[in-house]
Amino acid sequence: MNTTLEKYLNTVDRHLKPLQVSERVDIVKEIKSSMIEMENEQLSPQEIIDRLGAPKELARAYLGDLITSKKGVSWNKFLCLCAFYSLVGLSGVIIIPALAIIAPVFIGCAFIAPILSAVKLANYLFHLGIPYMEHVGIVLSGIVELNPVVEFLLTLIVSALLYWAGRGAWKLMLFYIKSVSRTKEKISAAD
Repeated sequence: MNTTLEKYLNTVDRHLKPLQVSERVDIVKEIKSSMIEMENEQLSPQEIIDRLGAPKELARAYLGDLITSKKGVSWNKFLCLCAFYSLVGLSGVIIIPALAIIAPVFIGCAFIAPILSAVKLANYLFHLGIPYMEHVGIVLSGIVELNPVVEFLLTLIVSALLYWAGRGAWKLMLFYIKSVSRTKEKISAAD
């Protein structure tokens, strides 16, 4: 067997450390036999690794299957359930509220900032005399005094970045909720 494939197997084995030695050996033997079958089909080592995916993800999939496939009560399953609910409980208290606040605030600022910057630009161009306009926009107090035209262009760039960051935070929150839900369904289905 190729040294690249051996390294792959060692990496998978390392990520399966939470399992008992016998279960780990069985899983590694199963993966090795799959690799040998693929080698017999004239696949290159890189193609075999591409088919199997990242070693960490493969090990994680085996760990998830073992958690959800075992029937009855066992200490390992009980400890895995406790770890899952503790991790979700603690991370959910931090992740969900933070992302739920960050996402709409960033998106809202992405829409409000260009409007305010446009008002400041109009005030500058037409000499409207709107009070407190010097406090609106990108302010670098004492360092650089920006022209309102340049400031408007910079605000558009920053607003685009804020919108993408807010949208990314929203998608990340939805991904987190869906992944926790899927894992919960797997664990519930195993019972």
